Amino acid sequence: MIKDKLLTDNPELLHYIAGKLHITILGGIKLTGLDRLKVTLKMICTDNKQITFRHNLDLYNHIQTAQLIDRSAETLDVSTADVNLVIGQLTTELENYRANHLESLKPKPQEIRKLTEAERKAALTFLQTPELLNRTQQAISQSGITGEETNSLIAYLIYTSRKRNTPLHLMCLGASGTGKTWLQEKVGELIPEEDKLEITTLSTNAFYYFGKEELKHKLLLIEDLDGAENVLYPLRELQSKRRISKTVTLKDSKGNMKTVTLNVEGPVCVSGCTTREHLYEDNANRCILLYMDNSQEQDKQIMDYQRRISAGLVDQYEERKVREQLKNVQRLLKPISVRNPFATYLSLPDAVFKPRRTMLLLLLFTETITYYHQYQRELKTDQDTGEQYIESTPADIEAAFALLETTLLKKSDELNDACRTFFEKLKTRLKQNHTESFYSKDIRSMLRITPSSMQRYLRELELMGYIKIVRGSRYKGFDYKVNNWNDLESLTSDTRQMVKAILETINSVARNPTVTQTSDGLQKVQKASKKKSVTQ
Repeated sequence: MIKDKLLTDNPELLHYIAGKLHITILGGIKLTGLDRLKVTLKMICTDNKQITFRHNLDLYNHIQTAQLIDRSAETLDVSTADVNLVIGQLTTELENYRANHLESLKPKPQEIRKLTEAERKAALTFLQTPELLNRTQQAISQSGITGEETNSLIAYLIYTSRKRNTPLHLMCLGASGTGKTWLQEKVGELIPEEDKLEITTLSTNAFYYFGKEELKHKLLLIEDLDGAENVLYPLRELQSKRRISKTVTLKDSKGNMKTVTLNVEGPVCVSGCTTREHLYEDNANRCILLYMDNSQEQDKQIMDYQRRISAGLVDQYEERKVREQLKNVQRLLKPISVRNPFATYLSLPDAVFKPRRTMLLLLLFTETITYYHQYQRELKTDQDTGEQYIESTPADIEAAFALLETTLLKKSDELNDACRTFFEKLKTRLKQNHTESFYSKDIRSMLRITPSSMQRYLRELELMGYIKIVRGSRYKGFDYKVNNWNDLESLTSDTRQMVKAILETINSVARNPTVTQTSDGLQKVQKASKKKSVTQ
């Protein structure tokens, strides 16, 4: 009795054993073109291994297959009936092998992990904890993220927004080696695997060939935006319009050309890292920006954690447990509409650049905080539409302002983060030395800055009027003097006064719900804020 066996250990050298006939498929088979099965066969018979028959053909071609059977049977001294049976079985085996291989190449959708009753209860207890944001911040620190307490909580909340119909987006900014990718990666580990897609690089049209709903409510983690330059435009469209489409020309089975429209649906939450904010300004405008902490204190915390890891002093099992718990918390969050009854009282500092998009980000971030507290909010029903929703509270708005204070200040500052950091360090050194002027070579050595960066910062500060040249030449060096010492303090004070006035008004409205919320009230808040700033 003939026992057939197809050996597929080496896809480029398949072996088929059928009784005394041994067939080798040289070069394997092509996975494309399912209407053909071209192979190069090497056939031997165990009765006489000295004789070999080789032939190249398409097994779907009846004439070629008939010729193969006749000639191989004659050469190998085997009956035509036996060869015919073996070739027929070989064809079926190769078809099955090709079909299984193609199926294995298809991306497998992540299975949605079902929580056990104990896991569900623990996650629900976590979400019902008083001071939920503080508890979450503690858990994030316990998961293995050192420092960056505020940035990591902001990132976690932004990643949570992927479940909403209007998700937020994140861009991590900072110099090389300041921990941008590390922070994104570590916070990304707190999101369930089925809800995220990590990307290193993408080809130009990659986004258009995802399944129509494959990216829906997913978190896209882009390690470095420099590796995704080719897809920045479709990425922006996914962020803004929450869908992309592309019309391409394809040939049908008869060779006729036809147009096909590829549609990919969002919404998606996009997170990326870069050192060059201005290069990706169009994308940055749609994102909440996180600036990495490059202080010496943060360096010490990171290095201390690295030493403790190396010495085996960190309980990594406990860190994994915390990460799994935060993933389960994410799995327990369900879609729910959010309304902010105090939205008409929110405003931004006049100095904020691109206030329209910044206001939208502030509103969405406030709604995301409310969404995260969904198990602590009363579920209400719209009497007209029947829609169920939860409402933002003054505490949610206060938390949003507190977390985004740095982002709002950065968006109000005409200096970029790197230049601002340099300028503040410069002013600190000059105050310590009790002087208002400096030479660039002296400051460069003190702050350990490269000459090219130093010249770039000085040029920008001079153009903006923050410093001026007192004397000198390009050969002997220039003596600079600081013109503006308190610009950041004034900006910070104005912003905090405005936020304080807004929160006071919102708390007043919350205590007295009969007060009508109109744009007049918003204008009064703004005027009160400006008046307090002037008085001070």
